[in-house]
Amino acid sequence: MIKDITIGQYIPGESFVHKLDPRTKILISILFIISLFVVDKFAAYSFVVAFLVLVICTARIPFRFVYKGLKPVFLLIALTGALNLFMVKGGELLFSFGFIKIYELGLRTAVFMAIRLILLIMGTSILTLTTSPIELTDGIERLLRPIGKEIAHELAMMMTIALRFIPTLMDETDKIMKAQKARGADFETGNILQKAKNLIPLLIPLFISSFKRADELAMAMEARCYRGGVGRTRMKVLKFTSKDVIAFVLFSIVFASIIATRILL
Repeated sequence: MIKDITIGQYIPGESFVHKLDPRTKILISILFIISLFVVDKFAAYSFVVAFLVLVICTARIPFRFVYKGLKPVFLLIALTGALNLFMVKGGELLFSFGFIKIYELGLRTAVFMAIRLILLIMGTSILTLTTSPIELTDGIERLLRPIGKEIAHELAMMMTIALRFIPTLMDETDKIMKAQKARGADFETGNILQKAKNLIPLLIPLFISSFKRADELAMAMEARCYRGGVGRTRMKVLKFTSKDVIAFVLFSIVFASIIATRILL
């Protein structure tokens, strides 16, 4: 399950999506998230799904890889759906058994929220899958530049390093878990408190390894004379191209369609 986490991973490629300016992809991702919360009808999700399928096919990302990234959050999606299913009341009563009652509004809300979470995870993961950590850092820094050049660089660097090391830490967690299981550790049986207590043999070496990696990264950056964004030059200067205009136009059509379904339907 740990290896299924794809957040922070990057798949190199030469597709249309890969060649877009990182600022374009970041802005489209933000607007995409907003559009998901603007949606209030199932019909609008057809435009979102069509846009996602188009992006995934254009970026040449295998669908099985996208599905793989959803597997670790299936429990969260199921829990969110169950809470809405049993807690939201309204409309016609569809099922009743003792204190368990399922209403039409609860069923609709549960399905609606599950679809929203799935599309949210799929859409945002495409950003890291098609954008290298360096490009992502430069894009975030340029977008945050109005708040201050040095602050923008530091924030962008911290966010990108955090994303970059998620796969590394997951791999490290998997190795430590296998090593502890070989020594007789049990992470699966028992109640919630026992499971939390059993995680101690996993968390301690993971924290030690994380601090060690952070110290090694800091030493490596200092050895390369890293001094933040002051006087820093770039091998690749970010520049908007016609591809970015096309991408904005396509997403604008999708976003306008979503707004139209909210107003007209």
